[in-house]
Amino acid sequence: MLVNVSEAKTNLSSLINRAYQGEEITIAKHNMPMVDLVVHRPKKGGLKLGLYKDNPSIVELAGLDWFAEDKELNDIVENGPIFPEE
Repeated sequence: MLVNVSEAKTNLSSLINRAYQGEEITIAKHNMPMVDLVVHRPKKGGLKLGLYKDNPSIVELAGLDWFAEDKELNDIVENGPIFPEE
């Protein structure tokens, strides 16, 4: 079915339903086919859970432990002056 743009605007809900039912709908501008109205089909292989489950993270590869205490920083915070001299 070939439909011009103004008719498509007016009857969009109906055209969507018809396309969903399998009818081929083409929207035209000045009787020149421009776009086809088609049912959305999700791409296969979307979200993959556990992709890095068995792989070490960059932090682990670099040997960094973000949760380890920094003794030097703790000492400055706990024992340093309240108002350091400039």
